[in-house]
Amino acid sequence: MSSHVNIKICGVTRQQDIDACASAGARYIGLNFFPKSPRYAEPLLAAALAGQTPEGLCKVGLVVNPTDEELDTITQIVPLDMIQLHGSETPERVTQVKQRYGLPVMKAVGVADASDLAGLDRYAAVADQLLVDTKPPKNADLPGGNGLAFDWQLITSRRWTVPWMLAGGLNAATVGDAIRVTGATQVDLSSAVESAPGVKDAGLIHAFCAAARGE
Repeated sequence: MSSHVNIKICGVTRQQDIDACASAGARYIGLNFFPKSPRYAEPLLAAALAGQTPEGLCKVGLVVNPTDEELDTITQIVPLDMIQLHGSETPERVTQVKQRYGLPVMKAVGVADASDLAGLDRYAAVADQLLVDTKPPKNADLPGGNGLAFDWQLITSRRWTVPWMLAGGLNAATVGDAIRVTGATQVDLSSAVESAPGVKDAGLIHAFCAAARGE
């Protein structure tokens, strides 16, 4: 493991969450615009949080199958650095969003078995980054943040032409093995650093970041 692992803490909803991410050395924060999520931040709240985010923390807006109207509202109010598409958006839609908003786009791709890996190659051709996540269970309410891991061996020798981030079931106890098995240099998590759904815990954030860096 290495101290240069980039860490994303997704689903922040309070100023103290952002402060904890900054002090723990995270590289990205995620603002969740999916209304069904317990981590949902409506745009005015997200704008206030983004406005108080320190320099050096990349502000990522998570959206799920958004319309242009929804993205127009979010991007006009919230000063985002990146858009994360976490639904069933097509490669063509990824390109449209990049062109319309002039922001880097991270595309989440769910993995359950080897048949899902081809999708990563398709999206790597159009997205600025990939989020390699666990495919949600059928009929799940949330497309991510379910605290479930996939078989990391599936991507042990896989690499793509754009930066990628590992997600899905990571916590302070597992992130070291995940990095070792996959070779990930970026990791993302949400639920494992919460004391309750949608409520981040500063101690857990610091513990995860330290574990990801091998400290």
